[in-house]
Amino acid sequence: MDTETCTPEDYASCLADLSTVNRLTLAYRPTLSFLDRLRRAGKFPAGQVVRILDVGAGYGDMLHRIGNWAARHKIAVDLTALDLKPPAIRVKTDWPIRWVAADIFAYQPEPPPDIVLSALFTHHLTDDQVAGFLGWMDRHSRIGWFVNDLERQYLPYAVFRLWSRLAGWHRFVQHDGPVSISRAFRRADWQRLVAASGLSLRDIALLRYIPFRLCLARVKP
Repeated sequence: MDTETCTPEDYASCLADLSTVNRLTLAYRPTLSFLDRLRRAGKFPAGQVVRILDVGAGYGDMLHRIGNWAARHKIAVDLTALDLKPPAIRVKTDWPIRWVAADIFAYQPEPPPDIVLSALFTHHLTDDQVAGFLGWMDRHSRIGWFVNDLERQYLPYAVFRLWSRLAGWHRFVQHDGPVSISRAFRRADWQRLVAASGLSLRDIALLRYIPFRLCLARVKP
């Protein structure tokens, strides 16, 4: 989304429609399910502040949901949103979020995060960058990491093109949705990219979520 060529009002309208898309497509569920898995496994001891880094965070909607989730479970969290460019508009939230504008491959978080997350980010990268990003997350996360992305299939591509037009969603959403699906990965792609990163699929779970999500989860021992 090129936010430099549109007005703040136009951008806000786009984000409103994007929020609707994320809600209707259950976009937050995989990431929150991963955090629930860690919680049930006892990875968040009482009284410990959990440092969470969201890479490609956009306007912060995922971290807003994570803040709500953490409050429900009485988990103290330190939330950092990283994106290449600072967003023109940021989500309204009750949870403090630290905003960082940086290239992920040049970023050295200090202190290191407990958990690194990304959502709808990896399909914007080249294959070499994806492999490098997987390695970066593994080196810098203490507890683990999670990649939430789409699965490349024709059905969601065709359905989204029609659905977004009939719904009258913002032109950016109508354009970027099908492009994102066409750039997304299949299981064989992830197997190849994990191998290229130097990591082992024995340590990484490749998970499908309805509708048409293909995610990677890594929980460190």
